Amino acid sequence: MKSSIIDSIKALPPLSTTIVEINRIHADENSTINDLSKVIEHDPMIIANLLKAANSPLYGFARQIKSASQAVSLFGMGMTRSIAIGNSIRKLLNVDMKPYGITSEKFADISLLQATLILNWYKKVDKKKAETLYLAAFLQETGKILIASDVIQSDEAISFASEVETSNNLAMVEKSYSDVTCGEVTALVFEHWGFDKEFVEMIRYSDNPSAAPEKIREYSTALNIVKTIIPVNKPLSEMGINFGLKKALDAGYNHELLEDSVDDIIDTLEPVT
Repeated sequence: MKSSIIDSIKALPPLSTTIVEINRIHADENSTINDLSKVIEHDPMIIANLLKAANSPLYGFARQIKSASQAVSLFGMGMTRSIAIGNSIRKLLNVDMKPYGITSEKFADISLLQATLILNWYKKVDKKKAETLYLAAFLQETGKILIASDVIQSDEAISFASEVETSNNLAMVEKSYSDVTCGEVTALVFEHWGFDKEFVEMIRYSDNPSAAPEKIREYSTALNIVKTIIPVNKPLSEMGINFGLKKALDAGYNHELLEDSVDDIIDTLEPVT
């Protein structure tokens, strides 16, 4: 890994007090949805992002969601935490995704798509694992922010973007420029911020799940399948969907459950391009 990326991770600012408090509440078995709502109500940015997500066609809520407490009640503690952390971290890291050929807004949309797909899919596979995977999928592309920044600083943005545009394997492109994949960078970022080891490791191996320890291989495989279907450069392309379904079949999943979840997303909104 390039020393410049390591230095960038070491220089990351701490998470906001709101996010630290959200993590504390989530870890406390005695905490309630009301406790979480009270914390979020003091952070206008988190409220705005929650309401944007809640009113997205992806979730199909029957009425317009107008308050943070409504959104928290509908999403539940785990999903609320995921959305709050994901959007806060992207703000904290000052996103510039030009080397990947997308805007920061599109990057956020794709992260939400990945998280939604894995949630809808895994609720049919193993409901207990679905929430854990939702957070991991929502955050697994975070390392791309630091890779993009490093590519820009190295004055390689044009050549990098050219390769990204045509690539069916973004991890390979990242490795060739930064000596590291997005999953490895993301793992180091959340290790730096003190996230639990299992969460860090499932993301670390998300670009190479066959090398993952057996305990977390299923998680890493699921994350890899979702980012294959919804990569940042070609989300929901026919080729990506077919590759992802093939990976699911090879991994022993009932790929029809995944295919149904993909179809539901495509039916809900036009593919992100």
